[in-house]
Amino acid sequence: MSILPVANSPAPTPNGTPAGGTPEKPVRPKKKGRSFAQIHAKPLPVDIHPLPAFHPTNPISLLRIAYTWISHILYQPTSHPGEPYIGYFSPETRSVHVTDPKHVRALWEMGFFGKGTLSRSEPSWLEREKARIMTEMRGHGGRKAAEDATNARREERRLFKLERARAERERTERQRLVERGELQPDESGGVEDIVVEPESKAEGEDSFVSDEQEVIESQPLLEANHVEPKRVDEVLEIEDFPEPQVDNQEHLQLTLEEAFFLSYGLGVLTILPPRATDSPPMSPKSLPKDYSNNDVLQLFCQHSSFPPSPTPSIAPDDQFLLNYVVYHHFRSLGWVVRPGMKFGCDYILYNRGPVFSHAEFAVMIVPAYSHRYWNSPGGRGQRRVAEQKDWWWLHCVNRVQSQVKKTLVLCYVEVPSPFEVNLEQGIGQTLACYRKQFPNFYG
Repeated sequence: MSILPVANSPAPTPNGTPAGGTPEKPVRPKKKGRSFAQIHAKPLPVDIHPLPAFHPTNPISLLRIAYTWISHILYQPTSHPGEPYIGYFSPETRSVHVTDPKHVRALWEMGFFGKGTLSRSEPSWLEREKARIMTEMRGHGGRKAAEDATNARREERRLFKLERARAERERTERQRLVERGELQPDESGGVEDIVVEPESKAEGEDSFVSDEQEVIESQPLLEANHVEPKRVDEVLEIEDFPEPQVDNQEHLQLTLEEAFFLSYGLGVLTILPPRATDSPPMSPKSLPKDYSNNDVLQLFCQHSSFPPSPTPSIAPDDQFLLNYVVYHHFRSLGWVVRPGMKFGCDYILYNRGPVFSHAEFAVMIVPAYSHRYWNSPGGRGQRRVAEQKDWWWLHCVNRVQSQVKKTLVLCYVEVPSPFEVNLEQGIGQTLACYRKQFPNFYG
């Protein structure tokens, strides 16, 4: 049996320095923050208390199930937070504002609700402002936030397109002079070839990418390339700079559908009348009287159009009702529903959230007046939303979605007659009158 020779390595000294070598720099253990799967572990801002799993081969699992079931009966756990989230209705923006930083983080991390008023999607203005101040204090380039990196990438792409257009004009002008005989081909220096970067080949697709996806969805790509930017607290610990004190001027802005889903569907949001912008957040004991679910529904229906309706009456084909029944439907199926105005549609659907993957579907809501009341002479005059869509409209919308690699979903909502919509019978019975059909969606 032959023995392979083993290379002799210099014996290390007691301080860890190899004999005859240069002293090695001590490696600082790298901090690693929580992953997106841990941050967004809960799909909704509620707690779930399931029963233990039953294993047929393990009879003891029956005792665990019985113990958990009896304990839940005696001491029923709650799925709602200790104190409800507080939101203020804003008639100017037709949205609900959440100003408490803890409530803002909770609603974003558990379901991706809302949008930062000073950010494109995730409320990250405070972190970006602290990073900017720390960069100025250090005097050299430091960590860039996701939106700063996006702006730098867009500026680089814009300069590249300007340079490409300038080179194209010069080449065209040289070619024109050569054809006229005013310039010899050898004097023109040859016709330069314009090298196009790979990402600029699909300018149509890039031009339709949303700000939300370009900022948020670029973060998992950094993890995939094993490029982990330094966190703010890590930079402060290494360089011993005091953390800058910055007042958080950003709050969370919820759409009317998101606010009503959190208030009526989950019961975790309390919607209050609008308050002065310069007043500080109030304690739960000093809060004014909140809206009831019926009041919120009438208020949102009144402000679903611009200008707002002078009367709080609810029409069967009100735009808020049509949007909410679709929003509630997809949320109940587990989809993360985000506004789709950037793509020319009503909603876009994420499987888990914007930080995990791109949106797969784009939803367009089409009212269907199939009830016989709407075909009567009096019903035709009361229609508020256009039902018929021409082929030009469909091709335009479908072309936009194909450019951004999304599947267009047409959601037909059957509008009930005015005699079926009555809040006295309850909001649940009213929403149940709206039937939904998806001819090209099976999710």
